[in-house]
Amino acid sequence: MPVPVPQQRDVPAAETPHGADLTVLVIEDDPAGSITGPELSAAAGTRVRIRTARNLTEAGRLLTDDVDCILLDLALPVPTTTAATTATTAATAAPDHRPEPAPGRADELAVLTHVLRIAPLHAVLVLTAQDDTELAAEAVRVGAQDYLFRGELDARVLSRAIRYAVERKRADLAQHQLTESGLRAQENARLERGLLPTPLLDGSDLSFAARYRPGRSRALLGGDFYDTVRTPDGTVHAMIGDVCGHGPDEAALGVELRIAWRALTLAGLCGDQLLSTLQQVLEHERQSEEIFATLCTVDIAPDGRRAGLCLAGHPAPLLARHGRPAGLLPYEDGGPALGLLPRARWPRRQVELGAEWSLMMYTDGLIEGRVGAGSSQRLGQDGMVAMVNSRLEQGLVGEELLEAAVAEVRELNGGELTDDVAVLLLGRDPERIRRRGRSASRPGPVSATSTTAAAPAAASAQRPPLYGP
Repeated sequence: MPVPVPQQRDVPAAETPHGADLTVLVIEDDPAGSITGPELSAAAGTRVRIRTARNLTEAGRLLTDDVDCILLDLALPVPTTTAATTATTAATAAPDHRPEPAPGRADELAVLTHVLRIAPLHAVLVLTAQDDTELAAEAVRVGAQDYLFRGELDARVLSRAIRYAVERKRADLAQHQLTESGLRAQENARLERGLLPTPLLDGSDLSFAARYRPGRSRALLGGDFYDTVRTPDGTVHAMIGDVCGHGPDEAALGVELRIAWRALTLAGLCGDQLLSTLQQVLEHERQSEEIFATLCTVDIAPDGRRAGLCLAGHPAPLLARHGRPAGLLPYEDGGPALGLLPRARWPRRQVELGAEWSLMMYTDGLIEGRVGAGSSQRLGQDGMVAMVNSRLEQGLVGEELLEAAVAEVRELNGGELTDDVAVLLLGRDPERIRRRGRSASRPGPVSATSTTAAAPAAASAQRPPLYGP
């Protein structure tokens, strides 16, 4: 079957908006279809270079990365060896997401199926008889970009069809990559959300709130980590930490340290013994000896009036007692960050909390923001204390307090913070505890949905909302 050759003509540069040459591989076995000119100028101005293959074996040798489009004659016979190879490849290769030919059309489209399998990134034009429109349409459904009838070809139709097929294939590939990227992003988001902590506070009288915002663009998880659990003796343990760096490796290490901390805490470890074991975990799991992590842990007694504090190179928590301004807890007895000194020790300091209080634990991302667009001055711990006291005077507590504090830090910085930010707020309110006790002591109907006495605590143990994009 002779393929018409686009006529040569001089084309001004203004008429060649794309300017890029196209290489077309013609696969047909009609000797009369030989094209002798190695490089042709299409009617629409795009230069077309023609290669001709007489069978699929020769086409496989000529099919290189610089081929833009394949012009395939559907009447080309499929050699038995090629058909057998195609069947074997289809059985062992990764799943092909292209549609299968309709029943009864598989043999007629065998040559197209083979070409699509060996050239998944190339545009494909098929040639068919004019009276077989159903076969032509089926070829497009299976994966070809367009079809042409043998009896209606001329230079302009051919050149236009080649350009259309190439652009449509590019668009299809771009859409496929975009879809895959979206699915991958969704899967990563589900994975990262699953790695965020779910505080275990069932049975505790303490309130809990948290905010988390990773510094990495489009990420849900950063190098900051935190967790809160209540052990069977009634003690509430809370932890917040920061792995140096902002990449996915640091985020993964933060998750490992958080899970290790929870397991060690539930196993009964506390204070220096727990932090020494966590340091061993970090030393084994980090990618480089330069990686370290800061950590702050508190263990609050069952009566909620006192706590033990351990600092490993981490900023001291902020304590607000009823009727007093908020202030930083002592940090002079703190130890070094995990991963810096092989035989370091972390003393545990006893802290009196009182009857009514709020304890805010945070990472340095909250205090290292700027205090004005273009300013070099950092907010710092003193600025954070003043900001929190101002919000407390406005009557903000719990979730509202954290939301306002993080929003103000972001506003002072003049936009998004570059570092990860994690903030955790625990509190004890005697009046709230008394109200809960009275409501729990009232008799009421027993049902399958009201058998959990710790419903408020369970509600507070949900994953905290993410802050930021």
